[in-house]
Amino acid sequence: MTARPSPQYSITMRISYPHEPGWIARIADAIAQRGGVILAIDLVHIHGGRSLRDYTIECSSTEHANAIVEAVRAIDGVEIESVSDNTFLVHLGGKLEVVAKTPIKTRADLSMVYTPGVARVCLAIRDDPRAAFNLTVRSNTVAVVSDGSAVLGLGDIGPVAALPVMEGKAALFKEFGGVNAFPLCVAARDVDDVVRFCEQIAPTFGGINLEDISAPRCFEIERRLRESLDIPVMHDDQHGTAVVMLAGLINALRVVGKEPAAVRVVVSGAGAAGVACARMLVDFGVGDVIVCDSRGAIHRGRTDGMNDAKRWLAEHTNAEGRTGSIHDVIAGADVFVGVSRPGVIGRADVEAMADSPIVFAMANPEPEVLPEEIRDIAAVIATGRSDYPNQINNVLAFPGIFRGALDARARAINDEMIRAAAHAIADAVAPEERSAETIVPSVFNRSVGPRVAAAVARAARKTGVARRIPKGLRLVPK
Repeated sequence: MTARPSPQYSITMRISYPHEPGWIARIADAIAQRGGVILAIDLVHIHGGRSLRDYTIECSSTEHANAIVEAVRAIDGVEIESVSDNTFLVHLGGKLEVVAKTPIKTRADLSMVYTPGVARVCLAIRDDPRAAFNLTVRSNTVAVVSDGSAVLGLGDIGPVAALPVMEGKAALFKEFGGVNAFPLCVAARDVDDVVRFCEQIAPTFGGINLEDISAPRCFEIERRLRESLDIPVMHDDQHGTAVVMLAGLINALRVVGKEPAAVRVVVSGAGAAGVACARMLVDFGVGDVIVCDSRGAIHRGRTDGMNDAKRWLAEHTNAEGRTGSIHDVIAGADVFVGVSRPGVIGRADVEAMADSPIVFAMANPEPEVLPEEIRDIAAVIATGRSDYPNQINNVLAFPGIFRGALDARARAINDEMIRAAAHAIADAVAPEERSAETIVPSVFNRSVGPRVAAAVARAARKTGVARRIPKGLRLVPK
């Protein structure tokens, strides 16, 4: 199936041509014939009998964009002065900057912001280290730490190439949670080295968001940091994905009229996200969960390709000990959760599922099965993409989770706080809005972050990890 045009592949061509009737139509026709979508035509200037205009066009891939450029270039009388990839322009010079909150305009300002006045603040923190949460950026700053070993859709690209992703993550923290975040890409792969790095930078930050670190190393890194640090630590690829998945499933089950204890869920993928999703499904009380990796179903009798995380899955999932490939175990399942790779299942697999099947095909950028293939047989479909309904997007979770943890000055992010976030996201979809195409709120629903933050802060207080009660927090939600 041909990919549809997308903003991520939009280009802007600056085109010169004779200032005469019919030229705009000729160029537009050439673009349309190649499947491009014109978003805007902007006049730059008219000079010497020629028009200079910028054409902004949505394409479906880099190759598609190149084909459109060549089609326009082939028109006699047309000159292309420049072609800009708009996604690269967004990243030009990076996506972040540091801005001072306090103006420094006078000697008095300087004496308070820096020397000599800053010394009094330093001594106050020396005498009471807790004061750092009031007197420094630590109260509202999170480190986004990655080694670039498992970047979504790209794999192991290393820390330098991963930096644009971490910058984007930091931007989302600020936009959707009001949390200051800074990307820290570390050139280390050994678990001890990554743990030590995080421990050494911890005095600067109020929390640590681990990102795009490969399994099974990510499990050990997170576990050790949660034991050694007294600030919130979360590996978002595990828990952020699992939180939004569960939120969507809560509402999907409501849509099809099924209870968690009565359904069987098949999970494709036993990496960081797959393991976390399976654990959350078990904790939620799903009747049966079966996890498949590239070798097939994980069960108690399996010995090949196992690690500590998969051994936990073998002990706590697949109660009936089903074996075989995902095509074998998906038959009769109520729910499919995909966090693996494109093409893992097909139409026949969904047809073999139970009545009113729920399909969460969350691999990015291409899902495990395209929604178009199963739209007439699946009751509810969700993906990880923004161009389909029901996007299972971590941005619904991590800004609010850390916002609530920071507001409560939590010592950790625990399972109860994670569960609270999932239910808060699910409840952000009002009953009258809930449908097969609306099981999670829009990522631009600005009520979600505060809802999640409040739920997380309440859970932090209830479980004894909160060091303060945020101002205005309702201890019992409405």
